[in-house]
Amino acid sequence: MHLQFITMNIGVIILVGLILTVVSFITIPLIPVRLKSLLAFTTVLIIAIATSILALKALSGIKTEELFYGGSIFGNIPVRIDALSSWFILIVNFTCVTGALYGIGYMKSYESQKANTSLHWISYIIFHLSMLSVCVLQNSLAFLIAWELMSISSLLLVIFEHSKSDTIKAGINYLVQMHIGVVLISVAFIWVYFSEGSFDFASIANFFSHHYPVWLFLIFFIGFGIKAGFIPLHTWLPHAHPAAPSHVSGVMSGVIVKMGIYGILRVVFYLNTELILIGKTILILSVLTAFYGILNASVHRDFKRMLAYCTIENIGIIGMGIGIGIIGKGINNQYMMLIGFTGALLHTLNHSLYKSLLFYSAGNIYQQTHTRDMEVLGGLIKKMPATGFLFLCGALAIGGLPPFNGFISEFLIYSGLIEGIKTQNVQFSTVMILFVAGLALVGGISILTFTKSFGTIFLGSPRTQLHEEPKEVSLLMRVPMYLILLVILAIGIFPNIVFNPALTISSNLCGATTISENLLTISPVIAIIGRVSLGLILLIVLIYFVRSRVTVTKASVFQPTWGCSYVAPNTKMQYTSKSFSKSLAKLFSFILKEKKNYKEIEKNTIFPTQRVFISHYDEFFEDNFITRINNRIFSFMNYFMFIHNGRIQRYILYGFFFIVMIIAATLLNLI
Repeated sequence: MHLQFITMNIGVIILVGLILTVVSFITIPLIPVRLKSLLAFTTVLIIAIATSILALKALSGIKTEELFYGGSIFGNIPVRIDALSSWFILIVNFTCVTGALYGIGYMKSYESQKANTSLHWISYIIFHLSMLSVCVLQNSLAFLIAWELMSISSLLLVIFEHSKSDTIKAGINYLVQMHIGVVLISVAFIWVYFSEGSFDFASIANFFSHHYPVWLFLIFFIGFGIKAGFIPLHTWLPHAHPAAPSHVSGVMSGVIVKMGIYGILRVVFYLNTELILIGKTILILSVLTAFYGILNASVHRDFKRMLAYCTIENIGIIGMGIGIGIIGKGINNQYMMLIGFTGALLHTLNHSLYKSLLFYSAGNIYQQTHTRDMEVLGGLIKKMPATGFLFLCGALAIGGLPPFNGFISEFLIYSGLIEGIKTQNVQFSTVMILFVAGLALVGGISILTFTKSFGTIFLGSPRTQLHEEPKEVSLLMRVPMYLILLVILAIGIFPNIVFNPALTISSNLCGATTISENLLTISPVIAIIGRVSLGLILLIVLIYFVRSRVTVTKASVFQPTWGCSYVAPNTKMQYTSKSFSKSLAKLFSFILKEKKNYKEIEKNTIFPTQRVFISHYDEFFEDNFITRINNRIFSFMNYFMFIHNGRIQRYILYGFFFIVMIIAATLLNLI
């Protein structure tokens, strides 16, 4: 009876979701522009609440499933909400709700664009629904349709400011790469169908059980990896994230890249052979992805592009957890297996929280300053103290520092690597030591990156005179950020509220009937970390309280900043963003290619004219691989330009020859 109730809920929720979506599509273009975002938020919130209820039931152990008849082509379409689906549904819902709430305030400056705003919010609702559909559909054809809807709707969100050429270029780049991923995923599904005769995801496990799994997994991994952002499949992120509105950037970085992670995990849990080879490959690629992402983030001065590269870094960290879990499964080390997968799931959640917080903070900055170049900013902490505080909290969280949530998931991934070091194989232990060093290096560069970003944007004095005086954004835009921060701190202080469900998901999907004693001991350790984090927060609050009480009666005295013997200091003497990262960029100059635009002063020039120095860092993979491949393709296609020559007579002749060929083929029984 209870199962029937749950099953009925799926059908009811799908029906309610479709009705709400249709009503929103009809209503949004007709209502006043100030109400469009409110209606979209309400629709997203209702759908999120309804689907989250099912997800929470699935997390409690009630697997939800219903079969829908899809005709002779699709067959039965299974809609399943298992533990893995529910985890990602909850992440998608929370991030989309906060993004829609933040967007109400952020989109007020675009209210003059009525039609564009209507399309934007309709696309946002489709985007939310399509991601939920990806999480629950386990029929390959239906899954591909949902995946395509997700890509198209997110494209429309990215190119909101389509009047800008850079935005259109970013959108085309995103569209092309997403469809390359769709082609690869489709090839993998077709391969499975012709082998197993079924579109059901369960047939993937059947395929792996009696075929060599590496090649099929590789196709799946590349297809999903493009969406996730593993190198060298990442090049759409640094273009799409800066181009999109900031609430869309937060949602894309928070959850759309996680749909790639979801696809990879879904396939990974069907694997039973060649686990060590696949795990090592993913682990190596993930370390390189994390290092490459944070290295580029450290040198870029566009703060939204910097955050996009940080997304690549964190995808690498999630991939490390997946690689550790696969290797642990391959060597029959339950602790390593479960701690790796659990760390990956937790970091997926944690990254969605602090990255959306950082992108919303970036949106606040951009809305008030109308620039993404941190080199022209400075001193914003005086004008936007709440945004500065929220950005700082997000920066500490992404740096993996307590008392924030990022520390918990990275601690688990470190624990998995250290468990690998304890193995009896010296070569394997040595490799694991290198991975620990790599993750530590990534963490150190991450702290450097956000020290640079926070210091350059918020501290010091303004480096240029802006057209308008910045001020703090409205409370409506800050409320979702405070909500995210509350969840971040809750996970940091009470980590077991998310660790235990994530561990249960990992153990169920890995088929672990019992949990080893080592894993039972880590839960109390994590609880201790939470108590220490709470103590740290209370200590900070106590120090602040004592300081405020002591200084309340003191007169505030303001003096000029010490000028290091310069009698006339100015804002150009401050550390710039490049000052922080120049030494690191030189050290890795073989990856970070700096392009300079500067005319050197010749020796015989006595009175040199004013010169301008411009520099930027190129994208290594894009310039050295993708651009070259594109140029070769364009050169090859130019050989066929004679076909499209604009002469109507030629086109009629082409049609005549085509008809003749069809008639001849018919007479010869070729068709």
